[in-house]
Amino acid sequence: MLEYVNIDYFILLTALLLIIGVLTTKFSTRLGVPALVLFLLVGMVMGSDGLGFIPFNNPKIAQLVGIVALVVILFEGGLQTKWSSVKVVAKPSLSLATLGVLLTTIVVAVAAKLIFDISWLEGFLFGAIVGSTDAAAIFAVLKGQNIRDKLSSILEAESGTNDPMAVFLTLALIELLTVENSSYFLLLGSFFWQMGIGLALGYLFGRIASFAINRINLDSSGLYPIFALAFALLTYSLTDLVGASGLLAVYVAALVIGNRDLTYRHSIFRFNEGFAWMMQILMFIILGLLVFPAQFLSFDIIVKGFLLSMILIFIARPIAVFLSTFKMGFNVKEKVFLSWAGLKGAVPIVLATFPMTMGVENSQLFFNVVFFVVLTSALIQGSTISIIAEKLGLNGPEKVEAPHSLELVSIGKANAEIIEFVVPLKNKLVGQALKDIEFPNDVLISAIIRKGDLVTPHGETIIQPDDILYILVAKQKIKILKSMINEVS
Repeated sequence: MLEYVNIDYFILLTALLLIIGVLTTKFSTRLGVPALVLFLLVGMVMGSDGLGFIPFNNPKIAQLVGIVALVVILFEGGLQTKWSSVKVVAKPSLSLATLGVLLTTIVVAVAAKLIFDISWLEGFLFGAIVGSTDAAAIFAVLKGQNIRDKLSSILEAESGTNDPMAVFLTLALIELLTVENSSYFLLLGSFFWQMGIGLALGYLFGRIASFAINRINLDSSGLYPIFALAFALLTYSLTDLVGASGLLAVYVAALVIGNRDLTYRHSIFRFNEGFAWMMQILMFIILGLLVFPAQFLSFDIIVKGFLLSMILIFIARPIAVFLSTFKMGFNVKEKVFLSWAGLKGAVPIVLATFPMTMGVENSQLFFNVVFFVVLTSALIQGSTISIIAEKLGLNGPEKVEAPHSLELVSIGKANAEIIEFVVPLKNKLVGQALKDIEFPNDVLISAIIRKGDLVTPHGETIIQPDDILYILVAKQKIKILKSMINEVS
């Protein structure tokens, strides 16, 4: 009977935590605070040192949940990222993801050495753990913001590709701290292996997944999103098994999948969006459970952690941004914004569990300080990103999000699809009546959404900017149609 009670108790708590997490996102928007902060606070309140509802002190489980959640979040972020936007900013993004992380690590290492009176290797470990911009935080904070596409694309690409550098530096420094006679040469070779093989396998698995999704004929449309997510987990695990960066491979695979024509595209995207939110809620709550406020909120941690946070935000990140984007065509305002938007989130907290599971001295200090740094970054930077962008004049046009998703029920078996297209301001379709547009045969405008209202299309209907068109098209005509509707006026 006790076992059944424990199971019921666990299910009840999981349900309550998910409900609280979802409702928290609503409050975070009104309060102007990133949702991840509130998720962490929920975990702290529910944990052993709070109300005591969920006694939890297992860094290995927290690490496992964190890694799985990061795989899902990176996969969803990659699916939503347009390759056309990423390739334009590939150079600065990769520079920030590698040189930027290294420079941040060095500056933070010096600060940590002086503030906490620890060894140089431990100082560099501090720097490596907090050196990367967090994908989960960036994707969540930037979603729906009208920041210039160039800048938001850089931040999304940087956060999606800088985890390998942070993970490599963290594990390499832990090895140097715990293993005698470690080889610097082998560690350097390991980095190039992780990056190179991670990129290659990510691209390969992305192509395989796209081909498999389009060719397989499943009985239920609900299986396609699961099939796609399975490829994300497969990509991470197989890449990690050969010693390469699984997180980088997942992001690259998602980029490939998301930028190809897919069967049940909307179903795959919407499922992964919802699942990524669920994993984000669970991950941050569990990481919050791992914190003991009595230790974390001690006077010493608050003072020293705050000082380290200020150095990271106002010195380390700006130095990294200004040097790693040198002579890349960015003005001072853009560099200032990129410096401010270097959010910390789940990755540093997950990385801070590695010293705990590997028996590194001062590992609890690492975790408590890193947790404080993440909270400070999220509260100060995360809640002011849109304000800083506005003050610097870096806002772009209001982003139009398609509020509806239509899809043929039999799309996997029928020889047709419905294409959703948001009409840009500078597009050849703008100002034209439907009867005057020479669409290919087997193409039909089935619906138009204009400012949230349904417009029934007919020959005299004039296309306006920001209209959302739902176009029924034969599969063999999709490429011709897309080429036509993407023409700029």
